[in-house]
Amino acid sequence: MIEEVDVRDNVTLADYEQYAQFTVKVRELKQVAAAHVPHLTGRRVWMVNSTSRGGGVAEMMPRLITIFRELGVDARWAVIGADSQDFFGFTKNLHNLIHGAGTATITERDREAYVAVNRENFESFRKLLAPNDVVVIHDPQPMGMGAMIKKTLGNPTVWRCHIGLDDHTEETRTAWYFLEHFANAYDHGVFTAPEYIPSFFAGKASIIHPAIDPTDHKNRSLAVHKISGILHNAELLSTVQPVLTEAFEDPALRLQPDGSYLPANQPEQIGLLYRPIITQISRWDKLKGFQPLLEGFARMKRDITTYANGDERHKRRLEIMRLVLAGPDPGSIQDDPEGLETLGQIEATYRALPPEIQRDIAVLTLPMKSRKINALIVNALQRCATVVVQNSLQEGFGLTATEAMWKAKPVLVSKACGLRQQVRDGLEGQILRRPKHPEFLALALNSMMQKPWQRGEEGRNAQRRVFDAFLIFTQVARWLEVLHNTVLKVNGNGAK
Repeated sequence: MIEEVDVRDNVTLADYEQYAQFTVKVRELKQVAAAHVPHLTGRRVWMVNSTSRGGGVAEMMPRLITIFRELGVDARWAVIGADSQDFFGFTKNLHNLIHGAGTATITERDREAYVAVNRENFESFRKLLAPNDVVVIHDPQPMGMGAMIKKTLGNPTVWRCHIGLDDHTEETRTAWYFLEHFANAYDHGVFTAPEYIPSFFAGKASIIHPAIDPTDHKNRSLAVHKISGILHNAELLSTVQPVLTEAFEDPALRLQPDGSYLPANQPEQIGLLYRPIITQISRWDKLKGFQPLLEGFARMKRDITTYANGDERHKRRLEIMRLVLAGPDPGSIQDDPEGLETLGQIEATYRALPPEIQRDIAVLTLPMKSRKINALIVNALQRCATVVVQNSLQEGFGLTATEAMWKAKPVLVSKACGLRQQVRDGLEGQILRRPKHPEFLALALNSMMQKPWQRGEEGRNAQRRVFDAFLIFTQVARWLEVLHNTVLKVNGNGAK
């Protein structure tokens, strides 16, 4: 059931050093590695999660593995498998519970499905493990397998939790009560924010912020003609001008008024290169706040005169402004069964809007067969945005915001704890206090669109914030420290 992912990434630290701004970052990382890597010699470090496509964990993993290897760590990536829809349905609800949503009931059937899938993967994975290997389990889906590894084989184990809530509710208590049994076996836990650490991990937890790779296809700088070429190849733009590369095998698809999906330049072009654009790109997840954002934008469009408040230039801006809501083809992500349902709700809201508002909203599904092509499309869409929104009702961290900030885009984010780790209100963007309410979204968007000078300052601040704290160099350095300390702890307890 377990599958090792073949990581083929040719980027080296020397490639980063070709960029003047990263030279010091690479030097500092090598100094950290010199202190920690010798203690990991002779061990493989396994990173295990639930999917190789879609979501922040899968996107971070290839470059993380590559840099580990160059620094001298024998790092591997494996993904669990499951034929049981009961398993992924339950783990999606468990994910929601940790965010304070979902159904706060865990049945015996849920427990049996969870344990059965984790046991199947454990039996498969144990054939790959050596006694000294370190196992890092990401998120709740394979957490049970990690506990079985520790109890049965004794390998050093770390649980990396990418989600959380800075509050205690019936839902979070239900989730943590279920997970505590498995968590107690682990040597260490890694969380994104101190607020996320449950009591049973007290004294054996560290904080590591997720991070982006600035040279990845999703984040690298793009010249104007490259942006145009990507949009053209994805059928997000029509042009009679020649472009260098071939059209993508799978285009971006756009929701039509009749509920069908056609290439995104139909029924007309979105105007990504010419119009003010508000953009949110996320998984199709009800916790991402797509619905109130869509309704808030429609509210602005219905009453442009009131929002313009006598400013004719701003009125024109609101008239030609468009909203882009984009996410992956929901059928391509195995561990997110709610994607189709969430997208269906967005489709219904869109189809109920009057035609003149529908024309200013583009609901896009992005191809997922090629990670590179998907990343390039996201990169181009973010660079075409005037404001990037991440309206998550709950958010473990929110790399989509980090990516936009790196591109010097001002961001409008919710007050979710993960987003507050990144954005300081009025410095890198704006924090929305009531993300569920369309009227407050409309007011916040209108305010940001009305102040181009402030947007520019916030965008510059945002890029600097990411450079200082949320690039991959910082993340790798923290991981080396955690892995070294975990091995020392296990050896100190008598493990070999």
